[in-house]
Amino acid sequence: MLINPLIDRLRDLRLTGMVKALEELLAATDRQDLTFEDKLSLLVDRESIERENRQLTARLRRAKLRQDAAVEDIDFRRSRGLDRQTILSLACCRWIKESLNVIITGPTGVGKSYIACALGHKACLSGYTALYKRASSLFADLAMARGDGSYAKLMKTLIKTDLLIIDDFGLESLNKAQALDLLEILEHRYDNRSTMVTAQVPVDQWHGLISDPTLADAALDRLVHNAYKINLKGESMRKSRANLTDQSDRMS
Repeated sequence: MLINPLIDRLRDLRLTGMVKALEELLAATDRQDLTFEDKLSLLVDRESIERENRQLTARLRRAKLRQDAAVEDIDFRRSRGLDRQTILSLACCRWIKESLNVIITGPTGVGKSYIACALGHKACLSGYTALYKRASSLFADLAMARGDGSYAKLMKTLIKTDLLIIDDFGLESLNKAQALDLLEILEHRYDNRSTMVTAQVPVDQWHGLISDPTLADAALDRLVHNAYKINLKGESMRKSRANLTDQSDRMS
């Protein structure tokens, strides 16, 4: 049988994993005694791995995570109220399967965004879709989408994504239009998808950030009551790193 036409045919079918496995089999003299079933299994396994890797790459690209973060790299040594067991439990992603939420609060620089991105990365690894948005960018994008006719498409993405990460919530108060957008998103995601929110402002002050009290009640009811809450404390980790750099400079 001619191999080159077969390889070309596999490429035409976009079975690149099978092509690579076949080429490796042909070059490996120690595998020529494998049975047909064993060789076929190698080709199929390689194709499956290739597809999973491509899908993961696509999920991570669409997630647009702010930081290249991983759960394994989270620093539990610093005293900032971060419980290792809670993070490891969330890293299993059962909360996403159950359509629950996560809220991470604390002062600036304590690692809220990093933890959120690390859990978002873990969600992508586990086969879930994710999308990261800073709160200010989220509401700006929605306002712009109203003007250019893409509002429905954007809202569909925000509603259907398995994990929506809203970072830096509460840096600015929400007007009525923004509050309506937030309620629309949370209404459709409630009991269907998971939402993660980070904020410097404590949860018990969020109601005052939304101009319309009725909309505040409705939105927060769909976000807060079925959420895991992580309350970080301590000084900025950026400040700690700056102090170490200053000390190093003085010693040199």
